[in-house]
Amino acid sequence: MNNVELRKFPDSTELARAAAADWMAWLRDTQKRKAGKDRIRVALSGGRITKDFFAEVVKLGSEQGLYQNVHFFWADERCVPPTDPESNYAMAKELLFGPLKIPDAQIHRLRGEEVEAVALSEAASAICEQTPLENGQPVLDLIHLGMGEDGHTASLFPGESPEAINNPAIYRAVTAVKPPPRRFTLGYSTIAAAREVWALISAKGKEAALKETLSSAGKTPLARVLQMRSQTRIYTDVA
Repeated sequence: MNNVELRKFPDSTELARAAAADWMAWLRDTQKRKAGKDRIRVALSGGRITKDFFAEVVKLGSEQGLYQNVHFFWADERCVPPTDPESNYAMAKELLFGPLKIPDAQIHRLRGEEVEAVALSEAASAICEQTPLENGQPVLDLIHLGMGEDGHTASLFPGESPEAINNPAIYRAVTAVKPPPRRFTLGYSTIAAAREVWALISAKGKEAALKETLSSAGKTPLARVLQMRSQTRIYTDVA
């Protein structure tokens, strides 16, 4: 696909290391471009490779002022308390926010423990307050995604109805085919609207899904994201 920048690596260590170095360079460039006068809005995901990515980011250190106006959101979250081992927020807090001393005021978590309607409304309001809107969608500066063995990304899974796929909601609740089943996720339209999207894809068992995703006629959720965007970057060690 011409609108995909595909970066291939021999293993997950090299993948995470390269993505972390690129992330730091991207932050420096974006800080310089915005001249410290505007927020940088980033959405994070969970997943196994994300742990390695966070660890490599922390190894590179926290340069003075690098994160001072970076605000963090989530591509998806499990409907669990923020201390639960299944929580994407809990993982980020332990492996990224804590070591880098990111202030709580810059972290806008999805409250998976709350009543769904309340949590989704609060999350959408928070992201719209912090982020410029175009055609009713917040335009995040960067969204980090992963991909599962079935081609799902964020918590957008195969088999959804056309109504769900075309739902313009910023965040919506879904029932996943893997535990924990109830989750919140960014919708396709919000992901498509982001200035940049980077997908980190690692681990065995994803070969078929990646091949399908990169096909111009691919039907996986990540393929749909790629087809909706003008440019997406993929880091992978999948053969």
